[in-house]
Amino acid sequence: MDSNHSSPVLADTAPINNSSLGIHSSVTSNNYIAIPMKKQGKVDDIFSNSWLDAMRSSSPSRKKLIKSNEETAVEHFDTAYLSWMRKHPSALIFMDQIRKQAKNKKVVIFLDYDGTLSPIVNDPDNAFMSNEMRLAVENVTKLFPTSIITGRSRDKVCQLVGLTELYYAGSHGMDIMCPVKHSSDDNHRHYVGLSNVQGKELKLVQPAREFLPMIEQVFKVLVRNTKGIKGTLVENNKFCASVHYRNVEEKNWSKVAQIVHETLTDYPRLQLTHGRKVLEVRPVVDWNKGRAVEFLLHSLDLHDKANVLPIYIGDDRSDEDAFKFLRERKCGIGILVSSVPKDTKASYSLKDPPEVMEFLKAIANLKKMGQL
Repeated sequence: MDSNHSSPVLADTAPINNSSLGIHSSVTSNNYIAIPMKKQGKVDDIFSNSWLDAMRSSSPSRKKLIKSNEETAVEHFDTAYLSWMRKHPSALIFMDQIRKQAKNKKVVIFLDYDGTLSPIVNDPDNAFMSNEMRLAVENVTKLFPTSIITGRSRDKVCQLVGLTELYYAGSHGMDIMCPVKHSSDDNHRHYVGLSNVQGKELKLVQPAREFLPMIEQVFKVLVRNTKGIKGTLVENNKFCASVHYRNVEEKNWSKVAQIVHETLTDYPRLQLTHGRKVLEVRPVVDWNKGRAVEFLLHSLDLHDKANVLPIYIGDDRSDEDAFKFLRERKCGIGILVSSVPKDTKASYSLKDPPEVMEFLKAIANLKKMGQL
């Protein structure tokens, strides 16, 4: 990794409290890395057809795609999906091919949370893993170095997962908990030493810590400004603020977009992105889930492309940065979780969280049987 620039800011986290969600009651190298600022610029015209189309397609469902076109549409959908599957085949069906890629290599597992380990639900506070999924993740962590990289706050996803055997990266990788690498730089003032219940030395990496007051401020503004739109939910994910419109009537989506856009005109150092029925406000820094994967591989001393095979499983647009990193690295496997065709840099696919669970069980069994 590059280490020619200034260090990220590393610090402890603030405790979770009930103010992290704004829900309207009407509805219910010694890894110092470069974090260069992106060039500031205005958000694209949020009212353009392309932006609203992106909002509408951010979480397409098979039911919505076919309900108005009956049998012809079903046949068309199935044909399109089968064609897409030829380019992104099922990781379960091609498990033997993945086994061959992983043979005699150190496998490292990276997982998204929402839509990957848990179902997508109307209230993000209720996106719980099943007990069977938690057991599958726990078993994987005993066999492979495992990290969860999510857009949620790190504190929140730690609560939802409830496992201490793995590493967590929240806010799209802007809040990382990872191992300490012993060196002369370990006493750097920006590192915060921790210990989990198993006595592992950990550090926190927060490359956008200077934005914390700004994110807190814009979160409060967004809560206030969207209060009049039934169904909106604003979530404080520490280093980003998420405006969920899943429960908003589609006719009001443009209102939500307008409010977020107008709010950001006062914050030129923040940028707007979107995921599955969510608009996300993030710091303008050169950091994403791909950079987080790269950093974690170095922190774990697992950056040797010849002997290491990272596997990243995710379902959202933000996961594409990780898929892109693995593809460009030419040593790793990206698996997209989707039941509909999507443009993706992933090599393989899985339909839904139950299939993710079966994949985790399968790769754990291969390891236990000595086939990896």
